[in-house]
Amino acid sequence: MDFLKQIRILPRWVIASLDAFILFQSAFFAYLVRFNFELELVEQNNAFFGSLVFMVLGVIVMLWTRSYQGIVRHTGFRDSVIIFKTILFSFFLASFANLIYYRLIFKNYLIPTSVLIIAALTSLFLLVFYRLLVKELFLYLRSGFVNNKVKVGVIFGASEAGIIANDVIKRDSNSNFVIAAFLDDDPKKEGKIIEGKKIHKGLDSLSKLVENQGVSELIIAVRDLSVQRKKEIIDACYIHKIHVSIVPPLNQWINRGLNSEAIRDLKIEDLLGREQISLENPRVKSGLENKVVLVTGAAGSIGSELCRQIMFYNPKMVVLLDMAESTLYELDIDLRESGMITPHITILADIRDKSSMKAVFSKIKPDIVFHAAAYKHVPMIENYPEEAIKSNILGTKILADLAVLYHVEKFVFVSTDKAVNPTNVMGATKRAAEMYVQSLNTYLENHHKKSYTRFITTRFGNVLGSNGSVVPLFKKQIQKGGPITVTHPDVTRYFMTIPEASQLVIEAGIMGNGGEIYAFDMGEPLKILDLAVNMIHLSGKKVGDDISIVFTGLRDGEKLYEELLNDSEIAKITHHPKIKIAQVSGVHYYKIDSQLEIFFNMVGKSSENDLVFHLKSIIPEFKSSVSRFEVLDRLN
Repeated sequence: MDFLKQIRILPRWVIASLDAFILFQSAFFAYLVRFNFELELVEQNNAFFGSLVFMVLGVIVMLWTRSYQGIVRHTGFRDSVIIFKTILFSFFLASFANLIYYRLIFKNYLIPTSVLIIAALTSLFLLVFYRLLVKELFLYLRSGFVNNKVKVGVIFGASEAGIIANDVIKRDSNSNFVIAAFLDDDPKKEGKIIEGKKIHKGLDSLSKLVENQGVSELIIAVRDLSVQRKKEIIDACYIHKIHVSIVPPLNQWINRGLNSEAIRDLKIEDLLGREQISLENPRVKSGLENKVVLVTGAAGSIGSELCRQIMFYNPKMVVLLDMAESTLYELDIDLRESGMITPHITILADIRDKSSMKAVFSKIKPDIVFHAAAYKHVPMIENYPEEAIKSNILGTKILADLAVLYHVEKFVFVSTDKAVNPTNVMGATKRAAEMYVQSLNTYLENHHKKSYTRFITTRFGNVLGSNGSVVPLFKKQIQKGGPITVTHPDVTRYFMTIPEASQLVIEAGIMGNGGEIYAFDMGEPLKILDLAVNMIHLSGKKVGDDISIVFTGLRDGEKLYEELLNDSEIAKITHHPKIKIAQVSGVHYYKIDSQLEIFFNMVGKSSENDLVFHLKSIIPEFKSSVSRFEVLDRLN
């Protein structure tokens, strides 16, 4: 039967021949019915000739309606309508031929009217029926009779998305799914049938479907399904050893082509402890349109997504700046192949090099700067504090000063929740940079009230899937068979997705008036242990039996939990309910400027302890945790 599997589309001449044969047989059958199967009467009424005429006239109409050009295995309602038109016009054409033949030639009918009616109805039924039969045969050969690697699945969601998913899976010859049933939380749909598949209520029938029909896959096809319900589905599927997938939003599915490859595995991003945050602000477009936008750290996780999202708002140009050659090159190629029409250029440079940055600003004259370049790995930075000071503090100061010098409209600084009550060098360097850009904005506001560079800060938690996230680490550990390493059973973090983080940065850049520190209302923090357990479940493994979890202890500078505001900060409501402004006590510009200038003289000369001690003098709330720098706190 392998050769049948290779026949993907029946040739047109085969379909046309089958249609002509059915027209002839339908007419001949009509003669038999009309004359009560009395062969003598059938012969006397020229059944063969009449059937041949009906077939020829039908073929003539077929050439006009092109009913034979449809792909049989994709037969649907529209194909049936075309066949109906073909038979209807054939009937009228045959009736007209009857009239001409009767009045002008032999005073007799070519085909009796009763025979014509029976033939039309019979051929309509058979033409549609055989197409549906062939369609089902293809599905049968692909799903069970030929393909023994098929997966039996159920679709959670019996609404529009679920029906489209079922149709796509059936039509896609590359799909290895066969849908056995639908599941839906709506009790009104229970027991109803969609394309021969029964709708079951919720997850109640999941165990029976696994036992009776061998279900091994569940596809979530519900728009805006709550995170809690997704977790309940995963837990139920985990018990029954069912793999969970999800369909993309309908607009993405249609834009990328309707095929089963778009059905993807459920990601940990789909299980945030809150609903995904979406920002839609028409002012963002007007704020970015026709502007030259510079993105530092453009090759990083946040920077690259920033570039992609900014390009949708039709800026005049996007400038991608980074010191990582390979990843910058890959981003450049990716953007060029994406089909985006917004022009962009790449600049390989180091933000710590003042002369290099001055040349960049002088040449491109940016209107808006999104500063995402930074060192961010807490344990690594704890070992190399001087590098963090040079990049996170002095690099930011160089860029901020140049932004003022070259009349940049807005400078958006990407910070972190680790800057709040910092316990590590990385968080402290980001806090020092926050203090500088805020104080600079206040200074400019007081001394240049008409026109000055606006400095805005964005502060958010860990980004799922980014280079610094635990998610890629956990994925690698699961692929290797474990164990997954978690620092502490009680450690918690705020999480957001890369698109969410990038949206916040762009929104802040456009909506900010200067001096604000924007932060998301990110809901409840997520325990890293729960994250690890969920990822093991999503991989189809069992905690303990397949993948073990090992606690390694807190790393240098690591907190048990993160904060978005410190004790002295107050959250102010903004235009969006999920975005807050942290009301932070200001620092005098000349004071912080002179303090940071000292670092320029210290780097390359002073010891790590001296550098960190000076950093602690700038940020009194910086208290080291699980770090060799804890001794410095006792000296203050």
